[in-house]
Amino acid sequence: MKERYIRNIGTISEKEQQMLFAARVCVAGCGGLGGGVIENLARMGVGHITAIDGDVFDETNLNRQVLANCDNIGHAKSVEAGLQMKSINPDVEVVSIQAMLDSDNAADLIRGHDLVVDALDNVSARLALEDACEEENLTLIHGAIEAWCGEVAVVRPGSRLLHDIYEGWEASETKPSNSSFTPAVASAIEAAEAVKVLLGREVREGAIMTFDLLGWDFEVVDF
Repeated sequence: MKERYIRNIGTISEKEQQMLFAARVCVAGCGGLGGGVIENLARMGVGHITAIDGDVFDETNLNRQVLANCDNIGHAKSVEAGLQMKSINPDVEVVSIQAMLDSDNAADLIRGHDLVVDALDNVSARLALEDACEEENLTLIHGAIEAWCGEVAVVRPGSRLLHDIYEGWEASETKPSNSSFTPAVASAIEAAEAVKVLLGREVREGAIMTFDLLGWDFEVVDF
């Protein structure tokens, strides 16, 4: 085993490290959440990551998106994810797909993976992703943030958890407020849940974990 993975052992076993090498994870969204998820999974040694995002970096991303920097403004987020992971862990294969995920392409984009991570920034795309994961029989790790607050959930095929959470949702005209630390927390938890699912570890199902960093509140709500 390469020295770079030695500190993983104890948290996970050598056999589990090999399982991560063989895993294929699709991350939908390469912004504040997705960038953190992709980096965490790459550092853990997940062998294949598909990074999906149709957007490019702009100056407003610099306050919170770990893949954004002053030199890549205007560059495709998914492409930057692949380029930057090469310098972090060249063992990991990152396939960059520059596309906006929607109900028409979601199933095709996620097919062939072991797990899907929701790092999207709008509810309609999340619901389309949940539908596609159900169709492809894939577990989905959901994450969302705004201001000081965030949420994470493990969504098994057929649970319809996101449809339950967002029932009656209406799109807002205003852009959400997001700082650096909230996506860092949510993306770290998403990555941890992703690793647990890939390794067959026990996870909390049929529930959503919410946090409020301003009030220092963490809560698990069952559905």
